[in-house]
Amino acid sequence: MTKNGAAALDGKVALVTGGSRGIGAAVALRLAEDGAHVALTYRGSAEQAEEVVAKITAMGRTGWAVRADSADPAAVQDTVAAVAERFGRLDILVNNAGVGAVGPIEETTPEEIDRVLEVNVRAPYLYARAAVGHLSDGGRIVGIGSCVAQRVAFPGAVLYATSKAALIGLTKALARELGPRGITANLVHPGPIDTDMNPADGESADFQRGFVALGRYGTAAEVAGAVSYLVGEDGRYVTGAELAVDGGFAA
Repeated sequence: MTKNGAAALDGKVALVTGGSRGIGAAVALRLAEDGAHVALTYRGSAEQAEEVVAKITAMGRTGWAVRADSADPAAVQDTVAAVAERFGRLDILVNNAGVGAVGPIEETTPEEIDRVLEVNVRAPYLYARAAVGHLSDGGRIVGIGSCVAQRVAFPGAVLYATSKAALIGLTKALARELGPRGITANLVHPGPIDTDMNPADGESADFQRGFVALGRYGTAAEVAGAVSYLVGEDGRYVTGAELAVDGGFAA
């Protein structure tokens, strides 16, 4: 809340990609809690997406779910244009949608490589490219990276680490290019986070916890809190930065 009691993001419009579950849903709900109207994309369950929208609406904000495959360049372009038209503005872009990939490099197929790079690298680039024409001066771009972009502590993550490390260059270049407009670009690196894709009681959970200084999984809400800081007033002088929310995984 601001000093006058208004929500910090009152009147702002945010687009969160992959916002129907996990970290994306937590980010969408936190930004709505902070006062923003939130559009979110999803590829799978429309029911899950609408559940998030219903929670946003219950907070007194406007929510909108858009089915869009991040691997489709046309869908990316159309989604940003549709959000800007529907809400009349765009202030915040959170590039969260991503796909995982684990396995020995020699077993990686060309199709897997294409899919991971299309969703994890090309899509954030294209969403940013489409958004810059709509973002208000002083707008915010936040990417969701990964702890393995900073420290690859175990084998089998070559493709995924490659895709997430690429976001570091994208973020720093965006910060430099968009700085004259007051638009910030930052990257959040989550560690092991308890979601349906990587549950804290999953078969590899104990193995992953062994690399975390705090010895536990993080929560999606903790990642959302970092995004909230970066897009809020207190984060206005932070750009081109990498913020690890990883419990010390990369320490």
